[in-house]
Amino acid sequence: MTTITAAPAARTDWLAVSVVVAGGIVAALQVGKAAIAMPLVQAEFGLDLATLGWLASIFAVLGMVGGIPVGTLAIGLGARRVLLFGLLAVTVGAFLGAAAPRFPMLLASRVLEGFGFLLITIAGPAILQRVASPAQRDIAMALWSCFMPAGIALAMLAGLWLTDWRMIWQVTGALAVVAIALTLLAVPQVGGGGRTSLAALAGDAGAVLSARGPLLLALTFALYALMFFALFSFLPVLLMQRMQVSLATAGVLGALASAVNIIGNLAAGMLLARGVSRIGLIAFASLVMGLSALGIFLGLLPDSATFLLCVLFSMVGGIIPATLLSSAPVLAPTAALTPVVVGLLMQGSNLGQVVGPVAVGGVIEALGWPSAAGLVGGAAVLAILTAFGLRGALGRAP
Repeated sequence: MTTITAAPAARTDWLAVSVVVAGGIVAALQVGKAAIAMPLVQAEFGLDLATLGWLASIFAVLGMVGGIPVGTLAIGLGARRVLLFGLLAVTVGAFLGAAAPRFPMLLASRVLEGFGFLLITIAGPAILQRVASPAQRDIAMALWSCFMPAGIALAMLAGLWLTDWRMIWQVTGALAVVAIALTLLAVPQVGGGGRTSLAALAGDAGAVLSARGPLLLALTFALYALMFFALFSFLPVLLMQRMQVSLATAGVLGALASAVNIIGNLAAGMLLARGVSRIGLIAFASLVMGLSALGIFLGLLPDSATFLLCVLFSMVGGIIPATLLSSAPVLAPTAALTPVVVGLLMQGSNLGQVVGPVAVGGVIEALGWPSAAGLVGGAAVLAILTAFGLRGALGRAP
């Protein structure tokens, strides 16, 4: 098993933290741009919705199978180098996609972007673990966990002004180039770059998979992602049907509801820094998400109250990813294995992203909107149970 170590930072390098988080937002833009550009891509290539769905789902499929392998790669090559490779892959993929004459080439470019996204999302926390001091690591991880809602919300808002999908791809590629330059200038090399033999990497993966704590973290992340994407994959449709708003208005409201997730992420960082229980935070947020889902999907409340519940669902739900990501270094078998634990968490998250929309879409199609309340509520109960299952693992953590 790899035993690379690096001394934690005595003081937090906030410039490096900011650049790494910015790189994460650039990665998340690649996710959000697909949703906002789908009608434009469909109009140009004349495709059905099932085929178009691969523009977004290819990211989740890659993450579902590649998290742990990329985590071991970050140990072998060094997290900074993996972050740069990820940004480069996003850059090349975005510009290739912008020039794609046919949909198959566009989809191939999305595979490259998705690979870059995976590299970035696993290398980022590994770097933050080293450039943040122990006292401020939870806050740094909370800032990192904001990258997804921030990137998706920015992409949805940008779609209101950028009416050519190729221009959207070009802009996101240019932002990735800027992120590469900033990373080279501001992010130091931190640990990694040690043994890269297959035996060593397999040992790293085995050590993580045999530990109870990381597995429970990944399962909890899967349940959170299932709940979150079960609602947000269908939120524009729900708003249009329930509130009778236009697609543009539904996009703005959806961006707002997504953006408030950042508040929960930041709140989790501050609460964890003050010593609030990780188990308590996850259980509380899961309970609020489950109860909010009942009010949203059952359709018993006025339109405005239903939307406010969507905002509450997202805002309080943001506590969960920040808490889980900040727990990765705590529950990793060794500090050097944190990237592998983060990779396992990403696999759980992407599993939830794949299962959530499919499951909820199926029950809504068969039984109507109220049936989704039971599915999301059940996932919330399971998330509470897995949170309490973490009690023993956290008690044994250093």
